Amino acid sequence: MHSFNRQPQGNVHQTLIVEEFEPDVFRQLIEYIHTGCVTLQPRTLLGLMNAADYYGLDELRKGCSGFVQCCINVDTVCALLASAERYIQYKCTKSMVQKVLEFVDEHGNEVLNLGSFTLLPQHVVRLIMAREELRADEFTKFQAGLMWSKKHCDNQPNTDLKEVIGNFLEYIQFYKIPANILMKEIHPLGLVPYHIIMNALAYQADPSSVDPAKLSPNRTRNRGDRSMSVQSSLDPLGSNPSLSSLASSEMESGRHSSDGATGGGGGHCSPLGNLREI
Repeated sequence: MHSFNRQPQGNVHQTLIVEEFEPDVFRQLIEYIHTGCVTLQPRTLLGLMNAADYYGLDELRKGCSGFVQCCINVDTVCALLASAERYIQYKCTKSMVQKVLEFVDEHGNEVLNLGSFTLLPQHVVRLIMAREELRADEFTKFQAGLMWSKKHCDNQPNTDLKEVIGNFLEYIQFYKIPANILMKEIHPLGLVPYHIIMNALAYQADPSSVDPAKLSPNRTRNRGDRSMSVQSSLDPLGSNPSLSSLASSEMESGRHSSDGATGGGGGHCSPLGNLREI
């Protein structure tokens, strides 16, 4: 919530309450309205883009949209995903979510190793790990889930690490992890059910000897209901929009569109008007 005072006449103060956008975002919006220019920053980019759309500032919206492609990198990707959660109800969020997740897919191992990855909400972490397009090895996915779970348990001491990491195990294909790593790095932790490790080892020795359904704990998902399984952990009734449900629908539509509805082609990084980028 952001409030400011103005004095239209005499000493009478009027307060306007703006609940839709964060204070820093609204300050930038006011700066643009008064000066015709603004410095674009990854931290406030999505909020400013949605605010520009909300208030009908088309040039500013287009400038933000063009800057999206430039500002997505390993230093900003998690902050952008967190920002998407804040502005999930706005239509401009959709195109950015698609671009960010495409970046995550392409740089999977690097993104999963980021310290900022532990700051994402659990359902967003699950969404990323569940993606078939994610280019990350399975041991890195396990380590990312473990890193997130340890951080969560540090913040909430009464939670059980095994229970927390259990939320991610179904998205890890343990049979693709080398046997020596399974036995030396994962099994001693006591966090993965013993039968899952044994089934993974047996599958590596003879794939025909193990039912694929037994290779992952509680794996009831299929390709058609992937987004639903991620969403249900946040909101069983499905009444609230989430990044997981938005991203899945956007990726489906994105496969049939080359420009992603951002108002420009891929790689367009030029500011419009007096927009400045940092």
